[in-house]
This record gives sequence, structure tokens and C-alpha cells, in this order.
Amino acid sequence: MSGGIIAVVDIGGTNIKYGFLPEGTSAIQSMREAPTNAQLGGTALIANVQALLRTLPPFDRIGVSTCGQVNRADGSIRYATDNVPGYTGTPVRALLGEAFGVPVAVENDVNAAALGEAHFGAGRGCQNFLCLTYGTGIGGAAIINGALYTGCHGAAGEFGHIITHAGGRACTCGGAGCYEAYASTSALTRGAEAITGRPIDGRELFQLLKKGDAKIAALIDSWVEEISTGLAGLVYSFDPERIVLGGGIMREPYLLPRLQKALSSRLMPSYHGVMLTTAQLGNTAGLMGAYWAAAHLA
Repeated sequence: MSGGIIAVVDIGGTNIKYGFLPEGTSAIQSMREAPTNAQLGGTALIANVQALLRTLPPFDRIGVSTCGQVNRADGSIRYATDNVPGYTGTPVRALLGEAFGVPVAVENDVNAAALGEAHFGAGRGCQNFLCLTYGTGIGGAAIINGALYTGCHGAAGEFGHIITHAGGRACTCGGAGCYEAYASTSALTRGAEAITGRPIDGRELFQLLKKGDAKIAALIDSWVEEISTGLAGLVYSFDPERIVLGGGIMREPYLLPRLQKALSSRLMPSYHGVMLTTAQLGNTAGLMGAYWAAAHLA
């Protein structure tokens, strides 16, 4: 394929981002956003995606980044939580392909973000790196020898559910002691709420840090230790050249040097060369990964 138009869609639990790119470019045209209305379920969600795609100029391929575990063999949803009722089993590739008569690539959202960063962002020129996104939970993906590693069932990279505290806090996966129960942004803000006695978001939390709040400083430093503990296990498992850290909170300049120092303190000297870096593409990473996947369909 050469010179075609690729429509891109990023299906999140709250919003759907969409737009298009002429193949061979790297700037999303006419990027827009619409509510997911996830509570209406998987069938309504795909109907909504189809309606949004029909507002775009004619296109030759579709790239989809979506929440949930994706069966890469047929582009269906292997598993999704009840955040989108009835989404499990939805044949996304088949439904969109039949509706528009074009080839469709479907990737899990964190895998798509990793592909975006690999080819257009913080992972460019790097053959072996990990990508972790810190937010409500922790999503992950691995690029090995320049390719996305998806594992036996297409679900590799669930780094948020590595056990870092056996028998610890309950996790949304049904387990206990998972990495994301301690190192996610949600875990940090829950800790801050326990200190302040009220809801607080990451931005305000770091404002309190800058004002010299000692309790908040101790909380953040403890959270840095939790993050670095999980990262150390991943470094020993994958021996990556680079780890790309995503999620809005990772843009706080306070964090990266402290995370690098804390990680190095947990590693044997021979692993100290691993570099931490923040994601570059922000909320367009999934779209750019979906674009790359669609452009490289066989």
C-alpha cells in the first residue's frame, strides 16, 4: 500500500479519540474526541465507532487501539472488564471490516501506545524496551528485538499484576498484592487522601510537595520506592535498554531522577545502563500505534 489514507481510533473507557493520517506522514489530521458511553455495552460502542468513522474523509485502512485484551489472530476482544459490559468476545476487526470494506488492524491500547512510542516517540532507535503507563492501574508492553512481544495468548505485558506484596492489598483483578495496588497513580492519590482527609488529584499533590508538605513528600518518596521495586524485577526479567514511563503524572520533573536513582540502587552494577525516560506522544500514542499497525498489515 502506498499513499493511502488510514483512519485511526483509540477506544478508552471514558473517551474515543479518532482521526486520520495519509500513509507516510506522522501528523494526525482532524483529531477529535467523543464520549465512549461505555455503560451502554460493547455492541453500542462499536456502533458508535462506526458512526464516528463515517464523519471522516474516505479511507483505505483502519487502525484501532482499544481497551481490553485483544485476540490478535482475529481482532476480537479476548477479555474486557465490566467497565464496558459485554465487550468480551466482540469481533471488532470483522465488524469494522464488514462495515467499511477495508483492512482493519486491532491492538490493545497499551500495546498500541508502545508501538507509537517505538516508531514515533521515546522508543525510536531502540530495539529492546519496556513501556509502562501509570494511571488508574498500570498497563505495560514489551518491545523485543524491534517487535511487540504479545505472549502465547496475546496478553503479555500485564505488569500491573505482578505480585510485589504477597497477601497484600486487594486488586481489581481479584488478586492481592499486585504492583498496581501500590505503584499506580490511584494508589498514590489514595494515600494522599488518607493524609489530607479529602479527595486530591496528582496535580494538587505535587503543588503541596512544592509548598514543603513533609507528609506528602514522604508519601511520594515511598511511592517512588514502590515503582522502582517493580521496575527492578522487570529489568532482571527483560534486560531492556530503556523503559518508557507514560501517564500524566510521569511528566512531573520531580520523579524521573529519583526513579532512576531508586532503580539503580536495586540493581546489580551490570544492569545500571538501563535508562528511564518519559513517553513523548502523550494522548496520541495509541492512535500512532494503531496507525503503524494498520500501515503494516500484510
